[in-house]
Amino acid sequence: MRRLAIVLSHPVQYYSPWFRWMRANTALEFRVFYLWDFGVTAQRDPQFGATFQWDVDLLAGYDHEFVPNAARDPGTHHFGGLDNPALGARVRAWQPGAVLLFGYAYRSHLRLILRPPAPLIFRGDSHLLGAGPSWLKRFLLGRLYARFAAVTYVGAANRDYFRALGVPAEKLFFAPHSVNAAHFNPTDPAPAAAATALRGELGLAGRRVVLFAGKFSAAKQPVALLQAFLQVATPADALVFVGDGQEKARLTALAAASPAACVRFLPFANQSEMPARYRLADIFVLPSRGAYETWGLAVNEAMHLGVPCLVSDRVGCQRDLVQPGETGWVFPAEDPTELTTALGAALRAPVEEMTRLGRNALATIGGYTYQQTSAGLLQALASLPPA
Repeated sequence: MRRLAIVLSHPVQYYSPWFRWMRANTALEFRVFYLWDFGVTAQRDPQFGATFQWDVDLLAGYDHEFVPNAARDPGTHHFGGLDNPALGARVRAWQPGAVLLFGYAYRSHLRLILRPPAPLIFRGDSHLLGAGPSWLKRFLLGRLYARFAAVTYVGAANRDYFRALGVPAEKLFFAPHSVNAAHFNPTDPAPAAAATALRGELGLAGRRVVLFAGKFSAAKQPVALLQAFLQVATPADALVFVGDGQEKARLTALAAASPAACVRFLPFANQSEMPARYRLADIFVLPSRGAYETWGLAVNEAMHLGVPCLVSDRVGCQRDLVQPGETGWVFPAEDPTELTTALGAALRAPVEEMTRLGRNALATIGGYTYQQTSAGLLQALASLPPA
């Protein structure tokens, strides 16, 4: 089996457990080349508006190295934020048989694409929902993706994106977005107990709880969610926001103006705390609009805990994971009245319907695990021409 070099911007809470899983459960020899140390050192996230680092180990259990980043302003918020002049030499020195590249939109990525040390495999999750790139960008992306020997896609909308940009079907391999199912285990008593205690502290006992967890950014539409909730909620309902960000002031002002509604705010929760946060919820909502939400891995996490989800039709995972009447509810992202209608239906759904939706969510997400993701990657590797 080919040695695989994996090039990733920085340690990510979704990918590090996958790398550990592959190291423990497959024969693949690989090394991860990181271009930035965000997440493992305390740094400021401008979207959360806070300084933090992940409280779970993102580096143990697999081979990795950090490539020095020469950028004056390191980060993934601009093209020059990942500038690693030694990357090509470091990868070549390891002598891989193939390179898996996450993304393309940074200086270091383009250097590697233009002078690849081995056949390239691409992994990304873009889609064309709502709006597509200009004809010029389509042309340039088509030329760029043609340089890859194989492409892994994460779901239906992502596959449509690659096909629209000229990637032939025989180069495409399904390697779904997945999360650490062991961490989001519905049978684990500790998160359940923590959620019960938290419900008591927040005054949520006996209420149907709607949860929003993530960055309070305009693209994720937390304000639209709060406005919809205020229109349809009864004293039996509650809305909990977990996170922080630019929309925090608007959210708290709106909630304060409606003191009769049960709206609660919890601070940003690190990875170890998230299972208990999802266990608070009867409904998880991700109402994002535009091309911002390329997938929505929080939906995976919630579904692993048996929580049905309400999402917009612009969330990348919708076609794969959230089917109306089966695993949750879907609304058109650009129509706030439809969000209100969908939220009202979710809040008034009978208990037996909620149980069925939660059971279906668990069954559906069972096909989105590290095993399936790894199988798709190995198929992409096997498709490469002989060295």
